[in-house]
Amino acid sequence: MATGDDDFLADSFEAHRGRLRAVAHRMLGSAAEADDAVQEAWVRLSRSESKEIDNLAGWLTTVVGRVCLDMLRSRRSRAEEPLESWTADPTAVSAPVAPAAVSASSTVSDPAQDALLADSVGVALLVVLDTLAPAERLAFVLHDLFAVPYEEVAGIVDRTPEAARQLASRARRRVRGAAEPDVDLVRQRKVVDAFLAAAREGDFDGLLAVLDPDVVARSGAGVTTGAAAVARGASSFAQLAAVARPALVDGATGLVVLVDGRVERALAFTFVRGGRIALIDITTDPGLLSRLEVTLLQPGDDQDGA
Repeated sequence: MATGDDDFLADSFEAHRGRLRAVAHRMLGSAAEADDAVQEAWVRLSRSESKEIDNLAGWLTTVVGRVCLDMLRSRRSRAEEPLESWTADPTAVSAPVAPAAVSASSTVSDPAQDALLADSVGVALLVVLDTLAPAERLAFVLHDLFAVPYEEVAGIVDRTPEAARQLASRARRRVRGAAEPDVDLVRQRKVVDAFLAAAREGDFDGLLAVLDPDVVARSGAGVTTGAAAVARGASSFAQLAAVARPALVDGATGLVVLVDGRVERALAFTFVRGGRIALIDITTDPGLLSRLEVTLLQPGDDQDGA
């Protein structure tokens, strides 16, 4: 292909990059993985017969959707094994929090209500999305958040349009019941202190007391769901917990482990209403850690006084 054609193709792709990244980020809950998915879409486009693509936006959305679906399925397969190390992505809950606007008791799909629900892409939604099956998550994100027709969603998940509609409907019901995030910073600090004390002592029951029953622990080793599984993972790391320090991690209440004054790993927590931990994002990758803003909290500090 001539250089001029290459430049045109690159410019055309760049025009869609922002939307593709938004789709991938909602699908994966991770900015780094979203960038990987978008890059894979570019690789596939550059190797394709681009002149035969009639609808570039639709083609790219389909490719990104399938890449994300594969990544989610791979994540699920890894999650079948115990979480071996506290590693994860720091940016997975960066979407803005909007007030819940749809009644959990609503059973009839209303397009206006569904659009309002889709806009509530905050921390609580991302927590719930992690509990969905990959196909359900893709159907909900593409249709409800990005208005992709069910016919196109069906092609990505290899189902009929009606089956795709049912996938999105199931996901929508789960999202409607999502708890609002807890914003009481003083209570969050007390919960983190209790979590840290229980982890140091290997206190399984103490960990269960501060974890939401549907808690999600997200790490490079996979995604672990459920209080019992997450508590087992946390209680097995008493040695690391012994040197962990309460901190703000990109503004979120969390913990960090320091080695020679350098952050070796960071845990950021998300809380549901009532104060229990609903999501734990853990980071050990040096490149990702270097981009985090970490503020250590001293004993007795609350977040307002850090």
